[in-house]
Amino acid sequence: MVERFTASAGRQLVGVVLVVVASFAFGTSGAFAKSLLHAGWSPGGVVTWRVVLAAVVMVPVAGYAVRGQWALVRRNWVQILVFGLVAVAGCQFAYFNAVERLSVAMALLLEYSGVVLVVFWAWLVRGQRPHRLTVAGMVLAVVGLLFVLQVFSGLHLSWLGVAWGLLAASGLATFYLMASHEHGDSLPPITLAGFGLGVGAVVLIACAGLGHIDYTTAREAVSIGGFLAPWWVPVAELSLVAAALAYGVGVVGTRMAGATVSSFVGLTEVLFAILIAWLVLGELPTWGQLGGAVLVLAGVVAVRIGEARVVSGEPVVVELPVGPTEESGRHTVPIS
Repeated sequence: MVERFTASAGRQLVGVVLVVVASFAFGTSGAFAKSLLHAGWSPGGVVTWRVVLAAVVMVPVAGYAVRGQWALVRRNWVQILVFGLVAVAGCQFAYFNAVERLSVAMALLLEYSGVVLVVFWAWLVRGQRPHRLTVAGMVLAVVGLLFVLQVFSGLHLSWLGVAWGLLAASGLATFYLMASHEHGDSLPPITLAGFGLGVGAVVLIACAGLGHIDYTTAREAVSIGGFLAPWWVPVAELSLVAAALAYGVGVVGTRMAGATVSSFVGLTEVLFAILIAWLVLGELPTWGQLGGAVLVLAGVVAVRIGEARVVSGEPVVVELPVGPTEESGRHTVPIS
């Protein structure tokens, strides 16, 4: 019993580390995307290239991971379709529509409210009532984000923008919930990530072709950290690191750590984005942002402890011998 719980805790710890790596990879996107935007690219052009090239890399990897088990793909085709439509293409499309009508900070805050949706989904649908430390961590993390993103600085509110931001939040929640879903016929997580990117790429190409996305690109050199670089350098970083690596490692880590813990650990993406903007673009964080970062990290720790206590309090069934010649009896024993 103790070994089983220790193994579960160890698996979750590895998952948390992978989610942090994915958050760092996602967090690099801001600085490199900004260089393209300043060179004349539209947000739609950036996200389309990012997802399409990531799909070119990840779809073959996804196919290799599921080789000989194509029946799993057929049984999980709905999950792949929803993941690609909602968690990849839908989330990014909704976020960029929110950015057009709101400040970047407000759009980010609305998108990351998806972590709250994960907690409520686990409570209402799965019956997993959050521990009081999870709730406290949720509050700390949200308050910390308010400071980190400086939401109330030059606040401009558009209800249509808010609606798009909440759709982006649902896309983010879908990412964590679907990535963490594990059952007897589960796809390998890298297969879900790769084929999901493939679906997202097809959708974004279709939207760009139909004019639903403002698709504009340029071929001029871009400025990154004060140095000129060919346009394909930030495109390669966004595709290989901020998309292919980020989605692949993120799905694997979320499968191991669980949706609730992963979604709150994923908030570190915002902190990494600020750190990278400081190192690459020279955009110094304020003291308020640093204080908010501390609150976010404290919230993540509280959620991690709260979820661990929920798991440790669940009853498990163990086999106990009842006599030298008698059959084993099944007893429910709570772990404390």
